[in-house]
Amino acid sequence: MPSKTEKLLSLLNGQPVIPVLKINDPAHAAPLAYALARGGLPVIEITLRTPGALEAIRRVIAEVEEAIVGAGTILNAAQFEEAASAGAKFIVSPGLTKELLTAADASPVPLLPGAITPGEIMTAREAGLDFLKFFPAEQAGGAAFLKALASPIADVKFCPTGGVSSGNAMDYLSLPNVVCVGGSWVAPDAMVREGRWDEIEALARQASELVERI
Repeated sequence: MPSKTEKLLSLLNGQPVIPVLKINDPAHAAPLAYALARGGLPVIEITLRTPGALEAIRRVIAEVEEAIVGAGTILNAAQFEEAASAGAKFIVSPGLTKELLTAADASPVPLLPGAITPGEIMTAREAGLDFLKFFPAEQAGGAAFLKALASPIADVKFCPTGGVSSGNAMDYLSLPNVVCVGGSWVAPDAMVREGRWDEIEALARQASELVERI
């Protein structure tokens, strides 16, 4: 049986950008996910930052067959269980706590927890988690910081999120310890609000092609 890290890597590896989405209106969820998938980004993270986030996850799962939906901004075990019950295929957290680790240990749904300091990264590694979210990436030292970690903690891989954009994504993706990046630039709030799905598809296609430049 593959480990949870292997399960996560099988979901996220090969897609250079994971859209990080804050969906205010669940009615936008399915057409947004469909536009992103058409543009080559079927794996998405819907953050639990809005009241309708769980409903958004359920709608995408029900209506967009090609989408692979994860839940983000998970802060505690209750949210972990709610997101998993809604059908999330992976869980993303800004950090790692004992409560979250216990919830993850009891669930088949893999956890991608955030870590930024060497101590946090080593703690996650000791818990068997060697694929981590590096958040907030730009504020924590950016690509230069991650590059410095590549040698002393060579077996840990990262998905940087926070301040990552089309302008700096390649700085991260070119590093040996980065699998993918998370970003919201592929689905700007105004485009989602106005239903400009073709433009979002075009942004997704540009992001999906970043892997060809590595």
